[in-house]
Amino acid sequence: MNGKERERPAVTVDVVVVARREGQFQVLLVRRARPPFAGLWALPGGFVEPGEGLEAAARRELREETGIEPACLEQLHTFGDPGRDPRGWTISVAYLALLGDEEARSWQPQPGSDAAGVGWFDLHHLPPLAFDHVDILACAARRLERGPGG
Repeated sequence: MNGKERERPAVTVDVVVVARREGQFQVLLVRRARPPFAGLWALPGGFVEPGEGLEAAARRELREETGIEPACLEQLHTFGDPGRDPRGWTISVAYLALLGDEEARSWQPQPGSDAAGVGWFDLHHLPPLAFDHVDILACAARRLERGPGG
C-alpha cells in the first residue's frame, strides 16, 4: 500500500418491507428525525455495529426504527455508489422482507429511535426519499415483478 492509509467505507443495511395492501404492493418507510435528510422518508436501516452480522444488523435496525420483526429476510442487492451518503463513503446491503397477509395485518409499526414517523406507501407512488433509496426501491420493484425465486 506504499505507506498510505487506505480509506475504508462504512457498512450499512437498509430494509425494504413490502406487503400487498389494498391490492397494491406497499412499502414501509420511516420519516428521518435527524440529519442528514431530516424530515424526509427513508427505508429503515443504519450502520452495522462492530462484530455484528449483516442480517442481524438489518433486523436490529428494523426493530429499533419500527418495532417490527419479519419472519423472513433475504438479501436484495448491495449499493455502494460514491456520494450515496453525504456523511461519507458507505456501502449498504439491502434486504427484502415480503410479508404474507396475516403477518402484514398483525403488525402495528411504531416510530422508534431516530424515526419521527412510520407509514405505508404505494411502491409506485413514493414521497421524496433520502439517500439513494429511490434506487433501492426500484431494485426491489424489479425483484417483485420477477416473482418468487426471481
